[in-house]
Amino acid sequence: MTTRIRPASPVVNFDRSPFAKLKALDIASVTLTDNFWEPRIRLNREVTIPGQLRQCQETGRIENFERAAGRSSGPFQGIFFNDSDVYKWAEAAAFSLSTHPDSELDAKLDAVIEVIAAAQQSDGYLNTYFMFKRAGERYSNLKDMHELYCAGHLIQAAVAHSRATGKRNLLNVACRLADHLYDVFGPGKRSGACGHEEAEMALVELYRTVGDNRYLELAKLMVDARGQTPPILGGAKYHQDHLPFVEQTEFIGHAVRHLYYVCGAADVLAEQGAPEYRKALETLWDDLTRRKMYVTGGAGSRYEGEAFGAAYELPAERAYTETCAAIASVMWNWRMLNLTGEARFADLLEWTLYNAVLPGLSLDGSHYFYQNPLADRGSHRRQAWFGCACCPPNVARMLASLPGYFYSTADSTIYAHLYATHEATVPVEDGSVEIRQNTQYPWDGTVEIQAKLVGVNCAALRLRVPGWAEGAGLTLNGKARPINASPAGSYVEVALTGDDVIVLELPMPVERIAAHAHVTSCLGRIALTRGPLVYCIEAADHTDQDVDVLDIALPDDAEFEEKFVSELLGGAVMLSAEALAISPASKALYSRYAPSEPLEAVPVTLSAIPYFLWANREAGPMQVWIPTLPADDESELDASDEYYE
Repeated sequence: MTTRIRPASPVVNFDRSPFAKLKALDIASVTLTDNFWEPRIRLNREVTIPGQLRQCQETGRIENFERAAGRSSGPFQGIFFNDSDVYKWAEAAAFSLSTHPDSELDAKLDAVIEVIAAAQQSDGYLNTYFMFKRAGERYSNLKDMHELYCAGHLIQAAVAHSRATGKRNLLNVACRLADHLYDVFGPGKRSGACGHEEAEMALVELYRTVGDNRYLELAKLMVDARGQTPPILGGAKYHQDHLPFVEQTEFIGHAVRHLYYVCGAADVLAEQGAPEYRKALETLWDDLTRRKMYVTGGAGSRYEGEAFGAAYELPAERAYTETCAAIASVMWNWRMLNLTGEARFADLLEWTLYNAVLPGLSLDGSHYFYQNPLADRGSHRRQAWFGCACCPPNVARMLASLPGYFYSTADSTIYAHLYATHEATVPVEDGSVEIRQNTQYPWDGTVEIQAKLVGVNCAALRLRVPGWAEGAGLTLNGKARPINASPAGSYVEVALTGDDVIVLELPMPVERIAAHAHVTSCLGRIALTRGPLVYCIEAADHTDQDVDVLDIALPDDAEFEEKFVSELLGGAVMLSAEALAISPASKALYSRYAPSEPLEAVPVTLSAIPYFLWANREAGPMQVWIPTLPADDESELDASDEYYE
């Protein structure tokens, strides 16, 4: 019997990328044993991934491939880009096999791959919508019909599968499809790119996997095709076709598409080092983080077109913040992190992961948010599936690949990006380092790390000190070490010499966050954060007080109690403070302004939970941005004297 050797399986392979500072770690190198991420990844493996396969079967997504292969005579089912959901599911399954080999899942995945391969046409083309009477419409509407988007997701699934299993059955399909795309859109051929970016980063990753330079060449052609004269996609800002990539300075149009676009550009930059790409990526990152991003890390403010809005257009209750956009942001920041080694990208990656990706999945592993508002009156609930089901398998592939985001390396230096209890074997130049982390993160900021050198005499470990962790402390083998030279928002380097024990202390005080004055929906309000988590107040925690959480206001001098509650939504730190429930001065929709008239208020206990946990109980109002009361104005409130004693 021939033993199949599994190749390295990083999420993104920067091993031979000449312009990337760091290399990503094999997903299987990290074994999580913590109480936060490990149960979620296990739930993803045991509930989410099997459930999504059933949904793909029951909604006709798999049968569409049977039809294209000539095995079914029924009509095409669903939306024209339904193939992509099957491919994302396959990628999630492949990532899961990287860390947890499973013969049953492996067999089910092979069965899906077999029908995908059977549906591929003789020239390499593969899209189940453009079959039979629609075959003549191939590539007739690149702006709207997502053919290259679907192709990109197939390629990404094939790369993940080949790395996870060592098999080529799906990779061969992907290479034939990529060859076909090169024949159609390669140099000197038709200029083209998809209305929904995705193929760009997929083609670069295929190049990294099989070494065919044509795929990298085609990816760059697609990145550069936008914003040209004549325009390929109508010149629309919605499709990022208004300017060449290197001239773009703001996020605009469809949020997921633009974030996928910068992923592809970052991948091309890692391989070719175009300085004009780097400048554009830095400018766009600045635009996102300073003007277009929600406090959760979510992106995309408009329901209309699932789009970015204008600068500071960040409504809370009508926030669109698609789960896929958050995942795209994580993917982009992962690329920027490995390109530069700069902690700001790891900070945003982690923040978005906890606060904008995790809300997309319920605690039972089978219900999903498409949109993630920051305020709700009780109607927004997770769904078991969607007609446009891009978000569910996107969440599944992100969770399945998560162990691959913990570390990167540069020669004999290890970068620790994320914290959770786990064991890892990290390769360094001429040897490896065995690492054990022990922590209750994100609930507690103490991270103990044991590091043992294997086959080398020295190595360096760089630990991320998040930007929110002012006053962090560190001890090495029992001796305190100053971190003055490495403040919050950077990496602190520790020289490893043998069996070392490092303890990193990351303070987690409750912070009040204010929005820019131009974010008008948040004027006079604050958001609560603790460590890497954004908090919200939800009706389910205030049912015994007969109060609408939308009426709760927080005095500036309120003090918080922080308590881990094991029975709260699987265990979480709850924040509690004495606050006021303020009744509106008038029941009329509009009334004459009367600044001297005291507001009616009653004391209440505010209880806040991590935002990612909301909507897992009975429906009711929720809000992230809480009205504030300056301490100087409290005397004007008509409330009980006991509250102020």
